[in-house]
This record gives sequence, structure tokens and C-alpha cells, in this order.
Amino acid sequence: MSLYTNLFYSEAAQRILSDEQQLSRMLAFEAALAQAQSRAGRIPDPAAQTIAAACSVQELDIDRLRQETALGGNAAIPMVKQLTGLVRQRDETAAHFVHLGATSQDVVDTATVLQIRDYLHWLLPQLARIEQLLTGLTHTHRQTVMVGRTLLQQAKPITFGLKTAYWLAAVRKSRQQIGQEGRRIVQVQAGGAVGSRNEHITVEVVALLAEVLDLSAATPWHTQREGLVTFGASLGLLTGTLGKIAKDVSLLMQTEVAEVLEGKAAGKGGSSTMPHKRNPVTSAAILANATRVPGLISTLYATMLQEHERSAGGWHAEWETLTDIMQLTAGAVEKALDLLTHLEVDASRMRQNLELTNGLIYAENVSLALADKIGKAAAHELVEQACAVAVAEKRHLKDVLTGLSVPVAGLDTLFAPEQSLGQSLAIIDQILAEDGQ
Repeated sequence: MSLYTNLFYSEAAQRILSDEQQLSRMLAFEAALAQAQSRAGRIPDPAAQTIAAACSVQELDIDRLRQETALGGNAAIPMVKQLTGLVRQRDETAAHFVHLGATSQDVVDTATVLQIRDYLHWLLPQLARIEQLLTGLTHTHRQTVMVGRTLLQQAKPITFGLKTAYWLAAVRKSRQQIGQEGRRIVQVQAGGAVGSRNEHITVEVVALLAEVLDLSAATPWHTQREGLVTFGASLGLLTGTLGKIAKDVSLLMQTEVAEVLEGKAAGKGGSSTMPHKRNPVTSAAILANATRVPGLISTLYATMLQEHERSAGGWHAEWETLTDIMQLTAGAVEKALDLLTHLEVDASRMRQNLELTNGLIYAENVSLALADKIGKAAAHELVEQACAVAVAEKRHLKDVLTGLSVPVAGLDTLFAPEQSLGQSLAIIDQILAEDGQ
């Protein structure tokens, strides 16, 4: 555990992805393989029971296993060796049937997808909670008027509910995609030495193995890694979505803007030298994770270039890369939950900031209304000139236009923020009405 573990990572995900859990899932494969082969009549039932009884992670010497992994090239080789010894202590004959017909990659890959399944059981409900929080914020601030910004400049009015609705739509899409990719990849790996299987790993045995582990049966995917890669990429998209939320919040927290704030907590967001600071520390942690994940995703794509029937390095490069992606995503998810749960929204400051440009944010409204009278090009040119005057003379755009006797009725209405929202409310309602299942 490092100084920054609690800042960037999720304790719950760390437990799911720990060495102990990985070994536990590897042992689950070995126990299930013996049971499947027993049910298929390939090995004696007493031997399968003995093997299953020995498949306890508490009985492994994990420190020795870590040392021997460096020599064997993967954790399955020393793990199977230790397991065989544990079974031999119980029954010499049963020891002959440990790991029968399987290869190291069968163990490691199946353990990986079992951990992915455990991870999804944790992750998807967290994303559902984020959706609930965003749905609540969107309902609450459906008509909370604020300025919309393009290229970091004030553009025209929207509502804060529109912003959160777009966040909601993106998170919902990510949850659905992760669920789909996760369901697709949680399939047993059992192909033997080169993916051709053998007399001990048959179609029947694989089907029974998948049944015992509650996975889907599949043809071997030893060097066809697109399933793991697309799953990792879907996590990358989610982390980017959460990073977008954190980026918006951190910008809205700037002193000159101050439209939202991260929730207060003792010791949170302070500065070592400036007592007045209230820093966006939760957003910063999400952004840090979202910044790190794309490089890991590119590494995961690079691992697809695997040689023949077992890669020399590509497969190995997946292991910690995928784990890191899952860890960073989980950390971003937990931070996003905290951020959205305690987010403070200053509607009055949003209203105040609408007036910073002396009406320039309503220029498009006037230009569109005027286009019906004098044509689009002429209207654009006239309003652009009026804006230049307003800026140079530090006057409100409405006053400049009034002085120019612009032929538009209801000028006051064109400068009312509630009348300048375009289709914001309709878009919000559409997103809220969409099925998130």
C-alpha cells in the first residue's frame, strides 16, 4: 500500500483483484476441472473430491509462489506444483489427475474472467448509483439557468440540468456497454497446450467445466484477445466520461466562476500555505486516473499482436495492464460517487454570471430573429457590429441595439435567459425518459 492508494484506488476493487483472490480463482478452475472430468467419466470421482478439497488458497505458500512465478513465467506453474503436493499428501493416486490436460493459460485466463465477473458484480451497482445521483441533480436543476461555454468562453444560456443530463446519458451508455462486454468475456478458457484440446479436455468436459463455474462455454481464445481488449476499452470510455464530469466541476469551481463546489469535509481541499483555498481534490483524483488510463488502453491494444498459439510477452503484458485499468476505473467511480453525492450548486452565482458579458450571450437570439426581417447575412453583420460597439463602449448589447432601432419586436424577451434555452428542457426530458436498463 502506497501513500496514494486511498487517493487513486478503491479498497473494494483491490480486494477483488488481489493476489489472494486471483489464486483463489485459479484454484476454483482446478477444482471445477476435476469435477467436470469426473462427471464426464475421465477421472475417478474420489480423486476429483480430493482435488477440490485441497483447492484452498489458505493452504498455499504465497510468498514462495511469488518467488517461483519469476522462474516459471506465470503463476499457474508454481501454483499447480503446490496444489499437486497438497493433493499428494491426501491421496497419491489423486495427485496424478491434478490439472489433467490443461495448460497454464487455461488457468490464468479463466481466473481472470472470474475476477472480471466479481468486479462487475461490484462495479455495475456503483454505476447505477451514479446514474441515480445524476438523475436527481437533473430533476432538481432542470430549470436552473446558467451560461453555456464553448472554448472556455461564455456562449449562450443553458440550464445546469442540461449539463448533468448529458453526464447522465454518457454514464448510462458506459454502464450498458461494460455490462455487454463483460457478459461476452466471462467465458471459460480451456484449449490445452495449443488450443486444439485433447482427450482430457473435450467438448463435453468444457461444457461441464463452464457449468460448474457458471461461465459460458467457448472455443479457445488463447491468442484471440479482442474480448479482453474491448472490455478494457469500455472501462477506458467510462473513466473518460467520469473525467469529463470532473473537468467540468473543477472549471466551475474556479474562483472567478464559483458556480459549483465539491462538498466540504474536515481537512479536504486545503492548501499547505494558503488557508483560504478550497481545492477540487476529488475532481483532481478522477482526472489523474482518467489521464493514466488511455496509455494503458493503448498497451492493451498492443498485446493483441500475439505470435501463433501462445504469445511471448503479449499475453504477459495483459495481466497487470488490465488490472491497473480496472483499479483506476474503480477509483474514479468511487470518487465520482463522493463528488456527486456532496456537490454544492450555487444557482444565484450562475444567474449572476449570466450578466458578465453585458448581454453578448444573447447575440444569437437577436441575429436569428432579425434574419427573418433582413436576411441571415445582413442580420449577422449588423449584430456583430453592435457587439463590437457594446464591447468598446462597455454598454449592454440591448441598449446598443435599441439605439440602432433594430427592427425586431419583443427585444426584452430575446434578452431573457429563460427564453434563450433553445431545446434544453426537451433534451433533458428525453434523456430522463430513456430506458437505462
